[in-house]
Amino acid sequence: MAHDVLVMGSFVADLAFRTPRLPAWGETLMGGTFALGPGGKGSNQAVAAARAGAKVRFFSKLGDDAFGKMARDIWRQSGIDDSLTGTCGEATGAAAILIDAARGEKNAIIVVPGACFTLTPEEVDAASAAIRSASVFLTQLELSAATVQRGLEIARAAGVTTILNPAPVPASPLSKELIALSDYFIPNETEAALLTEMPVESVDQAEKAADSLIASGAKNVILTLGGRGSLLRMRDGKSTLIPAVNAGPVLDTTGAGDAFCGAFAAGLAEGFDAAKAARFASACAGISVTRPGTAPSMPLRAEIDAVLRPL
Repeated sequence: MAHDVLVMGSFVADLAFRTPRLPAWGETLMGGTFALGPGGKGSNQAVAAARAGAKVRFFSKLGDDAFGKMARDIWRQSGIDDSLTGTCGEATGAAAILIDAARGEKNAIIVVPGACFTLTPEEVDAASAAIRSASVFLTQLELSAATVQRGLEIARAAGVTTILNPAPVPASPLSKELIALSDYFIPNETEAALLTEMPVESVDQAEKAADSLIASGAKNVILTLGGRGSLLRMRDGKSTLIPAVNAGPVLDTTGAGDAFCGAFAAGLAEGFDAAKAARFASACAGISVTRPGTAPSMPLRAEIDAVLRPL
């Protein structure tokens, strides 16, 4: 299929450590396993969208180093157009991921964005023709806020569907101007709680948090709720609870949110309505958590369709 999704975001190398518990500050702890692989929210979401059937362009910056080569390798394998992504003198970034060995759930992530954080609003302007030609523009917050805002402004002015995944949540509040540029604002429950200063421990609370984000300017909100699925809250007040898809035993949830965002963008680009795109995204995320890693865990379109067929 040929449906255009332009993803602007980060690539970092993921260094994942499985450990029986988090070490105390100053403590050395023996871990179980270690893995090095491609990551970064933007890149993960681009891989998810491409494997889900979309024609994807990725826009970022890399260092001239081994991690940069790793990025281009995974994009080439996934059929992603990386012609917008340049190379700079800054090193490609990395993320340290600590994973609970028993439950497969991530406990903590430290991201050093490196080269991708040098992407400027002026460079976004230079790529404006590519942004305007997309069906869907997807971005996150592992770039500077000014760069993210400029990309969303160009896409919105051209009538391109915009998706903002507000992760990681910055220390300073997100501006209403930035939030208002998103047609779909997709936080997880932790991010929604930080952004709204409201508890998100039930579906009712999730609806109230989503309404708060809509009041801040978001057109529509999808709040991902882990094993409980996701809540689609539209500006007109309509809510749809999308159940999680169980595709097998959970091994690693690290890339689930990125799988959801990337597949949701692919679904919208294909012409799905928001609810159908969210179900498609839930299936993608449900498969991804049964596999280790982030980008390598993203399923192919045939796998997603096979999981959805009996539902």
